[in-house]
Amino acid sequence: MKKRSVIIMGAAGRDFHNFNTFFRANEDFNVVCFTATQIPDIAGRKYPVELSGELYPNGIPIYDENDLVKLIKEHNIDEVYFSYSDIKHINLMHKASLVQAAGASFMLLGRNDTEIKCNKPLISVLAVRTGCGKSQTTRRIVEILSNAGKKVVVIRHPMPYGDLAKQITQRFENYSDLDKHECTIEEREEYEPHIDKGVIVYAGVDYEKIIRQAEQEADIVLWDGGNNDFSFYKSDITFTVADPLRPGHEMLYYPGETNFRLADYIIINKEDSARQEDIDLIVEHAKEVNPKAGIIHANSPVKVDDPEAIKGKKVLVVEDGPTLTHGEMKYGAGYVAAEKYGAGEIIDPRLYAVESIKATYEKYNHLEKILPAMGYGEKQMKDLEKTIDNAECDIVLGATPIDLKRVVDIKKPYIRVYYDLEEKGTSLEDILKDKFNL
Repeated sequence: MKKRSVIIMGAAGRDFHNFNTFFRANEDFNVVCFTATQIPDIAGRKYPVELSGELYPNGIPIYDENDLVKLIKEHNIDEVYFSYSDIKHINLMHKASLVQAAGASFMLLGRNDTEIKCNKPLISVLAVRTGCGKSQTTRRIVEILSNAGKKVVVIRHPMPYGDLAKQITQRFENYSDLDKHECTIEEREEYEPHIDKGVIVYAGVDYEKIIRQAEQEADIVLWDGGNNDFSFYKSDITFTVADPLRPGHEMLYYPGETNFRLADYIIINKEDSARQEDIDLIVEHAKEVNPKAGIIHANSPVKVDDPEAIKGKKVLVVEDGPTLTHGEMKYGAGYVAAEKYGAGEIIDPRLYAVESIKATYEKYNHLEKILPAMGYGEKQMKDLEKTIDNAECDIVLGATPIDLKRVVDIKKPYIRVYYDLEEKGTSLEDILKDKFNL
């Protein structure tokens, strides 16, 4: 039978995992190339020979998604496999229509073809959108399990923005590991909070190899999902976080709706900042499409070390980048903290943005009085640093999950914003104790 010629549409994460688990040793298909979007500087590289397997001895090229139609026609492509996350259903179908109009079939791989079995108990934390609060949820679960005497190892959704051959498996135990692996701001935001608590984090590109290493030193493995992707592993229990500040999105984005439907428990987070009618809408949707799921109501209260330092001041708010960009939030925890603690003025960072940061505002034009902590590479980090340096403000309020001063030279007074998960009613502790006999 003739091999099916394939393009994998991706963004340096789910696409590589789908290749590794479904295509790499599959002689029925020929993966001609990947396409890339969302993440800067992925296109123009190759998926390396160290990862591509015997069927692809020269590696696999990665092109910009803008070239998709041309690639379909030039290579007589049979099937295009969509393999990235956090996209509106309507935009997903626009892409399907584009592919079909060019002559190819449009495909989505599901859990049965891509999930890997772990030999230890495994918990998955997913979300319906980027920026719902997976990070504070995973921190809370780790705290509960650690207090019960369990050794928890976290496996983080891939963020392979550097040399893919060097990032096949990555293990992070201390801050020097972050430097060794040349981590971007986005990577540090996910790894540092766990390292701060003495928890080992794994990430990389080949998640079969990663899980086999991680399960050797864990009692329980915790999958910390990225964007609103579904898990790479078969899970013993799955928590999906929903956001009442974006009510209805749980039914409108791919694959967030998948996560909403498959969850054992749906955590409605940020209720302290939300309207009751928006919380009620998520509950209504849960009862409609996943009536067996338990509902956990939770807050994510913000706090700072020195509230009085904010009162009456001109403040530059720096927020988590992905939450604002493809997560489409107009504000985050930093903006909430600035208002809560009486900032005199929240300045408009767009007036001071340079180069790649200015381009980010042009691409994501819903952003106004917040600065996304973009840092996918050294150049972008320098642009972020220059933008902060240019800003006419009294204080920089940093609401990224990390201490931004570790990677960016901030000369102005800097205050960090913290936020943790606080359940109301049904508790994660009771659920986990019952599930794992803690």
